[in-house]
Amino acid sequence: MMQNELNFYQIDPDEDHKSPEKKKLKVKEIYLNKLVTTKVAVHSYVENLFKTIWRTSSNKAPPAVKYFFDFLDEQAESKKIYDPDVLHIWKTNSLPLRFWVNILKNPQFVFDLEKTEHLDSCLSVVAQAFMDAFSLSDQQLGKHTPTNKLLYAKDVVQYKQEVRAYYKLVREQSTISASEFKAFLQEESKKHENEFNQSAALREMYKFLQRYYPEIEEKLEQSDAPSRLKEGLKQVKSLFEDKKKTTWN
Repeated sequence: MMQNELNFYQIDPDEDHKSPEKKKLKVKEIYLNKLVTTKVAVHSYVENLFKTIWRTSSNKAPPAVKYFFDFLDEQAESKKIYDPDVLHIWKTNSLPLRFWVNILKNPQFVFDLEKTEHLDSCLSVVAQAFMDAFSLSDQQLGKHTPTNKLLYAKDVVQYKQEVRAYYKLVREQSTISASEFKAFLQEESKKHENEFNQSAALREMYKFLQRYYPEIEEKLEQSDAPSRLKEGLKQVKSLFEDKKKTTWN
């Protein structure tokens, strides 16, 4: 079937010479057929990935997500913002777009792998479909629509419904108190207490402070920051330098 489809889109050189635009569209159609075949091969994995991100366990979102989304709801209420689209955008920009898309595009941040140029292109298609799922605007498809959007056009319609259901479920979930959230964070810290390299983290913080100390100090002066904050910055810098002399290479 695939071979027949490709034959159907074979290009007549004479005809394409007369119409460059037509040639461009036909090449795009051939390319899209190949993409569709690839999409079918990986579709179940992409579906599982997306649904794992916005699926909840026992109808409950992770405590960190619930606590943060409630914080955004409270901010909107305090500022008398009642447009649900604004809240949707806040939540989308804060979690899916700032965190998840970054991981989808850069799996080497989590896994020990090399991201080749070819892999980067493939991940960009998946990440675009993920972003479209959270978009509030409807896609306007036409002959000039990028192929990656055409590839997931029908799927995105379903994904949008699942995203809305996910946001609704999180909103209706029982509120988590500050003490409950603190207990959750403490429990999570215990699970990973042997995985965190404190010395490595301190070294990285010191590198940042050492590099940007003049700019940070200047900003504190310009913003009329409390004197205790300025003194605190100097103390931190001094502690880092002492730490470096005694234990760091």
